[in-house]
Amino acid sequence: MAAALAARSCLELSAAGRAPPRPPQELLFVPPGIAPLPAGRYSDSAGGFCYQESAQLGAATRNRWVRWSTSGDTVELVEESLDVNLLNNAVRLRIQGCPFLPGGIHLCEVQSHLVVLLLTAQTVHRLLLPHPSRLYRSELITESQVQSVFTDISKIHIRDPSNYYVIPSVPGLAPNSVASAAWLSSEGEALFALPSASGGIFVLKLPPPDAPGSVSVVELKQSSVVQRFLTGWMPTAIRGDGGPSDVPVSLSVHCLDHDAFLFALCQDHKLRMWSYKDQMCLMVADLLEFMPVSRDLRLAAGTGHRLRLAFSQSLGLYLGVYMHAPKRGQFCVFQLVSTESNRYSLDHISSLFSSQVRAESWNGWVGRDPLKLILFQNVAGQWNQVFVQPLPEEEVTVRQDQDPRETYLEYLFMPGRFTNAAIQKALQIFSQGTERHMDLTWDELRKEVTLAVENEFQGSVTEYECSPEEFWQLQVEFWSKFYACCLQYQEALSRPLALHLNPYTSMVCLLKKGSMSFLVPCSLVDHLYLLSNEHLLTEDDAAIFEDLEMSRDVVCLVQCLRLIGESISMEMAFIMEMACSRLQPPEKAAEQILEDLIASDTENVMEDIHSKLQEIRNPIHAIGLLIREMDYETDADMERAPHLALRMSLSQLFGSGTAAHVVCGGVAKICTVRFLLCRDLLILQQLLLRLGDPMVLGGGQLFQSQQDLLHRTSPLLLSYFLIRWASQCLASDVPVDTLESNLQHLSVLELADTTALTPHRLVSGPQTIVELFFQEVARKHIISRLFLQPNTSLAETSLNWPHLITSIVADFLPLLWPSNPGFLFPECLMGSCQYTQLQEYIRLLQPWCHVNMGSCCFMMGRCYLVMGEGHKVSTITRYGPKQVNWHQVLPHLRGSSCKSLALGEVT
Repeated sequence: MAAALAARSCLELSAAGRAPPRPPQELLFVPPGIAPLPAGRYSDSAGGFCYQESAQLGAATRNRWVRWSTSGDTVELVEESLDVNLLNNAVRLRIQGCPFLPGGIHLCEVQSHLVVLLLTAQTVHRLLLPHPSRLYRSELITESQVQSVFTDISKIHIRDPSNYYVIPSVPGLAPNSVASAAWLSSEGEALFALPSASGGIFVLKLPPPDAPGSVSVVELKQSSVVQRFLTGWMPTAIRGDGGPSDVPVSLSVHCLDHDAFLFALCQDHKLRMWSYKDQMCLMVADLLEFMPVSRDLRLAAGTGHRLRLAFSQSLGLYLGVYMHAPKRGQFCVFQLVSTESNRYSLDHISSLFSSQVRAESWNGWVGRDPLKLILFQNVAGQWNQVFVQPLPEEEVTVRQDQDPRETYLEYLFMPGRFTNAAIQKALQIFSQGTERHMDLTWDELRKEVTLAVENEFQGSVTEYECSPEEFWQLQVEFWSKFYACCLQYQEALSRPLALHLNPYTSMVCLLKKGSMSFLVPCSLVDHLYLLSNEHLLTEDDAAIFEDLEMSRDVVCLVQCLRLIGESISMEMAFIMEMACSRLQPPEKAAEQILEDLIASDTENVMEDIHSKLQEIRNPIHAIGLLIREMDYETDADMERAPHLALRMSLSQLFGSGTAAHVVCGGVAKICTVRFLLCRDLLILQQLLLRLGDPMVLGGGQLFQSQQDLLHRTSPLLLSYFLIRWASQCLASDVPVDTLESNLQHLSVLELADTTALTPHRLVSGPQTIVELFFQEVARKHIISRLFLQPNTSLAETSLNWPHLITSIVADFLPLLWPSNPGFLFPECLMGSCQYTQLQEYIRLLQPWCHVNMGSCCFMMGRCYLVMGEGHKVSTITRYGPKQVNWHQVLPHLRGSSCKSLALGEVT
């Protein structure tokens, strides 16, 4: 199971970009002599495959994997990478009239090929693809874009009779079963296991692709040959030829050197283990012995049971079983144990119950709780919370002083809120199918949405005159209608189909219809704040900090913050948002929100908070500890690692657009959560000051400490607000010649790190300025800090996803932290001609951040000059009355470093 996620909980981070997906290659095959079956016979499914060397730093398959999804008689396969952007990486194959079995896609890796095995309700197929290590001249990939294994798939002989076979009518596929398994033998044969209509398992074997031969069919059933071996330890009712109760509902295979163990979880609630080589049943286990059983359950067919395998060289083979019951499903984890005389048994490790879980996944299980997603983590039998990507708000609030069109457009096209696919589908429906809106860029999509809604709106208001109020209301209604359509498709496309675990890197993905997201470990602070109160009450306090009393204090403190956060209305939240945006003191906004909370407190929330505060032994210490956990300020400048010293094997690590979306999405998520936490903490501190209770504050000395903490919390909140804004602010697409001219100009000034910037056009869709910074500058600094340390052996380094993504985000935040002496982020914005964004960044920063003041003034002056607003330059001061004539100053800047520039010294 997903044992690598050792964190208490996980965050879901979407990898969906804002660019239209590249159209996949379309392939159609019509098997001869097949009577078409209805496409809706089976449910949609998804899964994934990982290369064996995906965790090796120097491998061509590093951080690469394949995901797939089926719908009816169509399968879509996509190769993904965290390091490079893969070209021609998607293929959509349709086997006409042959719906795919759920989970009927299996990928196998051999030395020179990637083999794809496909199972439909009527056929089996084999596709041979070149292995990535054979696609490139060198094992080290240094380009930012490379070809995918699917590039030449159209040249593969899909119609070659040696690569497909029609399932024979005898023994025939069991009509009500969706189970399947497929594997490659050590001789290169492709084997497909399917439940037979007679109750056993039949196995189709295709000869190796480069060897002549015919297809063979073997049926595994409890025949008289095996019956002698089974006598005495199998119930009489199931001996002899298998009946309908034997039909497997879930199949899994474990390959050995010259054999394969087939595990079949059957309708009669029994697990059967077969040796394919010997065609013998080696074990039968009644799984009802491990769960509470009613008479009804024993008599009912177990059609909802599911089986998964997990193998480790050190630990052996584990079986994860989901036993479906109408009211209470149960997960069981077993270890396979070998006994004497080639017999096997199950060692029960743990069991776990859940009333709201479906086992439809690849290497884990997805919970269908309406509020959360849960992941079975380890053999200890613990559920770990996953904080899913929330759906957008059901309604958009438009104030009377706002333009409905601009408000809705801003909300719809806010990065990370709606996917390109959801908006395009909504546009297609809203336009009543008159035009196909496919493959639109982000800007084109925005224009088409505006045009579609405005056309609908204009058609309804031309018939009569209406007042400005009615006009405004009609606009809200039409935009609300389109928004509801977007929300419907966003929800449909967000429905999880499966979990995908990379056993080599411990990366866990949540696979959805046409997209994916990643599960990343949640930090302790975010975990405590996001966890619901009923789970927080049962949190193992001793596991938070070594000091048990301090742990309890922090948990009580977070409970107070949650009580405040849950009581804040949308109008109250808006007060703090506007205060930060309008450069007003957050402390005053917190005081106003507190007054509103007290005035509207009809459920005695304040009394509950005051009662909870009494449980905190040392509130000052607890608040201080929480603040320290959230502060990314460093004492010294972040080390500028020499870019030329980067090893070739590291030059592309986490360099793809997918990686940028995930890393920067993690930063955005953390900043969003921490902003709310700091807001609630400010409000709580204002409440403590108002209470003035000696039992809470402990006298005047601690009262002063509380004042100090208040003034430490405020810049913390503003820092997270600023980075959150940057995470949502799109970068401008700048022509290459403009970028080159700008970099030449900056090189004359000899400003630091401009050589790290390379002029390019934003080809993968609009980026946020944080994504731009990560890909252009920050990633190289972070990777060099993580891997190019003394005594680090790159050859022995293995990539671990939970550790790596946590470390990258933790190293990225200090580079963005406004009060740190490093100034790489604004320098990157200036070097990339993001002048509008840079001006807003400095505007939000200047009133409260007193680091890099001279550099900020210099950059603001350059923004004014470049954008033709030279008349504003003379108004810039170094936070004082001194006037600066920038037209006189700029000629003297040659040789000055932007970071070390102080306007008072340049005259």
